[in-house]
Amino acid sequence: MNASLPRRDGPFTAGQTALLLVDMQRIWLEPGADPAHPGDPASYFYRRTAQETIPNQMRLLAAARANGVEVLHTIIQSLTEDGRDRSLDHKLTPIHIPPSLPEGLPVAALAPVGDEIMLPKTSSGVFNSTNIDYVLGNLGIRHLVVVGVLTDQCVDMTVRDAADRGYLVTCVADACATRSQERHDAALRAFGGYCWVTDTDTIVGRFETIGQRA
Repeated sequence: MNASLPRRDGPFTAGQTALLLVDMQRIWLEPGADPAHPGDPASYFYRRTAQETIPNQMRLLAAARANGVEVLHTIIQSLTEDGRDRSLDHKLTPIHIPPSLPEGLPVAALAPVGDEIMLPKTSSGVFNSTNIDYVLGNLGIRHLVVVGVLTDQCVDMTVRDAADRGYLVTCVADACATRSQERHDAALRAFGGYCWVTDTDTIVGRFETIGQRA
């Protein structure tokens, strides 16, 4: 029976493949943008995201856009200015990014282009606090490629929830980041059973193959 099932690392299909960027926002990625956590520009997280995560996502975005792969973005953002719509967890943490805050938007290098979809969420998992499942279904998506921050929080939740909903999920390890290498590696080991874990070079090649077939 299993012989007839698809493989997580099987070929991507034109019109059924999407790239999802998770929480690549200025407030998390620019030192000093979050007044509650000024951050040290020399810390592991800022070095990792500036030198590897963002450049790799830029490559993935370019390949996706050039080869007909759907691109979606999700950001942490309240629907209201005072955050009254936030999840209980975000109120307790507390996390509140009002819609009017410029620092809540994606960094310029990764900003949505054209009519790319951006979904605000108020939970770790985008499937829990947005209509992304409905949107992906309408788009006909089967293969979901996930990148973003933090590997062991919002990326983790996205991968697991997408797998539970029947998507063939790929996590691009070198296009994700968290607060330490140890946390990053541990997260990949923990949720690796829910997805295909691979690298940017491999996925860029896969996206280019989709374009060649189209």
